[in-house]
Amino acid sequence: MTQRIAFVGGGHMATSLIGGLRARGVRGDSMVVADPDPAQRERLKREYGVGVTTDGVVAVTRADVVVLAVKPQQMADATRPLAPVVAEHRPLVISVAAGIRLQDLARWLGSDAAVVRTMPNRPALIGAGVTALCATGNVDVAARRAAERILEACGATVWVEDEALMDVVTAVSGSGPAYFFLLVEALEDAAVALGMERGTARLLAVETARGAGRMAAESTASPATLRAQVTSAGGTTAAALDVLESAGVRAIFARAVEAATRRSAELARDFGA
Repeated sequence: MTQRIAFVGGGHMATSLIGGLRARGVRGDSMVVADPDPAQRERLKREYGVGVTTDGVVAVTRADVVVLAVKPQQMADATRPLAPVVAEHRPLVISVAAGIRLQDLARWLGSDAAVVRTMPNRPALIGAGVTALCATGNVDVAARRAAERILEACGATVWVEDEALMDVVTAVSGSGPAYFFLLVEALEDAAVALGMERGTARLLAVETARGAGRMAAESTASPATLRAQVTSAGGTTAAALDVLESAGVRAIFARAVEAATRRSAELARDFGA
């Protein structure tokens, strides 16, 4: 039997999931989206054949799965009206909002709600993301697999059993694309400073990042081994890495991830207030 999926919020993340699910053969008429923006509702209906409404309660009333895709600061107001419906029909609830803790979702939706908290990252918008998931004790094995299937529409998934580590997930994969964009930007600028035309410099930096990421994903070797395979003693790569190591690049990244982790925890407390 086809599961009925309701999306509360029809923004970028919801659109990416809907597009990924439709590409995998999920019928448009098995999904409904609640969103206040009439232009967004019309676009989703036209492009994906999903049902649309302005009312979140209407959307979730007959749903087997509810995907909460509103902004974190809107989550409390969006979820509280859904609590009676969730209590009556017991759908699986999946949050894709950054920084919203399971305890707060349970407080707003009811302690018996089966809730999965997820942390997708921006490449999910092009189907190349990675999403970490954690769940309340009310989520059984079948429900965990259902959550995986939905989030896999946008890329890889991984379960994190200790919710406290979701702040680390946010720091590594949630914020992580920005770190790689910064690296691409820096490589491009360095090449331009040495006389290269910017378009060529960008192509070289971007495609190198793409290829290195693919090699890391497809190889069974560790990143350290892959790095060593590129590095000849006394060669150009060794000269560059010597500069990076002497500048303390590892410590810099450690401090950056620690700062992002702390900020994630702070925001989670603020969103749950």
